[in-house]
Amino acid sequence: MNILFCGDHNAEDGILIATLSLLKNAGAQELHLYILTMYTQSYKKKFHPFSKHAADYLSSLLTKKNPRNTLKLIDCTGLFVKEPPLANMGTHFTPYAMLRLFADEIPQLPARILYLDADVIVRRGLTNFYQQDLTATELIGVLDYWGRFFFHNLHQHKAFDYLNSGVLLLNMPEIRRTRLFARVRHLLQTKNVFMPDQSALNHFAQSKKIAPRRYNEQYKLKPDTVIQHFTTSFRFLPLFHTQTVKPWEVERVHQVLKLHEYDDILNRYLQLKDNLVQD
Repeated sequence: MNILFCGDHNAEDGILIATLSLLKNAGAQELHLYILTMYTQSYKKKFHPFSKHAADYLSSLLTKKNPRNTLKLIDCTGLFVKEPPLANMGTHFTPYAMLRLFADEIPQLPARILYLDADVIVRRGLTNFYQQDLTATELIGVLDYWGRFFFHNLHQHKAFDYLNSGVLLLNMPEIRRTRLFARVRHLLQTKNVFMPDQSALNHFAQSKKIAPRRYNEQYKLKPDTVIQHFTTSFRFLPLFHTQTVKPWEVERVHQVLKLHEYDDILNRYLQLKDNLVQD
């Protein structure tokens, strides 16, 4: 199973948790992880790449479970500098969130790959989702929990068609054929877009499929949840407010979400997280 992550050093904790959850649920299946990062200090905020030390440590966890498991850390600095999303650099999303849009320019990525945001936890095996038919399909995802009510592409003949981009099964040959990612990159260079890459992907995708909610649960854990995505959500009681709790905020996962489903994974994370930092 091929898994794609993107991020700077701030994503290291989340990707450690996601990796632990993948290892727990992979069974005998091989895992091949790819992490896209970059070196850049040329923008208003200073960012640091996902470290080689952290990648090497994650790799050791993977191969300890299965010697055939692999991890590749890929530097996308050159690609990003060549086509920076200039019109969207001022959003609250870091530039690293848009690195997945360069996947079509990276020949070492496999034809079928599952992109995951760094704030997901895999709860069950992914075989059924991962192995589904991708014929004439660019990508498969789950409806955005809130965005489905507000955004709609008129060329789609469905009431709800706005996908969340945090869990996407990608068909790289088809994406290259239709130039989906290339078209999105061009748009983000020239036009400011709300929820930049997510909205642009939804707008340009010609052949996307919608998967059941259980493969990207963005609101509340349910009995059939396969992947839980810890996104920012709206809460209405006692007063209307937004709520953001990330998996690495373990105390808040317990206190705010009242969630103990992943205590084995999160306790393991707390034991191991210091190994991500080089002495």
